[in-house]
Amino acid sequence: MGARRTYVLVDGENIDATLGNSLLGRRPAPEERPRWERVTHFAEQLWGQQVTGLFFLNASSGSMPTAFVQALLALDYRPIPLAGEGDEKVVDIGVQRTLDALVAHDDADVLLISHDADFAEHVERLVGPRRKVGVIGFREFMSSHLVATGCGVYDLEDDVAAFTMPLPRVRIIPLAEFDPERFLL
Repeated sequence: MGARRTYVLVDGENIDATLGNSLLGRRPAPEERPRWERVTHFAEQLWGQQVTGLFFLNASSGSMPTAFVQALLALDYRPIPLAGEGDEKVVDIGVQRTLDALVAHDDADVLLISHDADFAEHVERLVGPRRKVGVIGFREFMSSHLVATGCGVYDLEDDVAAFTMPLPRVRIIPLAEFDPERFLL
């Protein structure tokens, strides 16, 4: 058995859609997207172990975003470009199969970057006393089914600090964390 490792599984489509549709109301500009190296750095610091980043991409069109794939490789992510037929949700299926495969890896901890309820039963199979499991996303858009699995929940902006600029989010602020200066800018 090898050393413990954290696997970071990125559902990029879900994060991009949530960021664009729910927060910005438009396609995010490059400077408004997460800094993926910050996610793996957060994962390394969170559980103090090596990280393998897996970034799932939909390549059903027959082409890949080459520049983005090169950037992911430079950040030590493993791009996983998947292609399917018709209306298959290739990214979801790829992430689900990977989560299921990780059940047999006792030395693997898991961080899923998504809000999608479709992963709840797969995440739930991973949760237990021998493994650390978490989901990362925007708390206010996180599926209640994912949260109910009992895994850790981390905010992509607040906990991970994956953005270079504040996002236009409206969310509940615990009074103990309220800083009026953030609203006086």
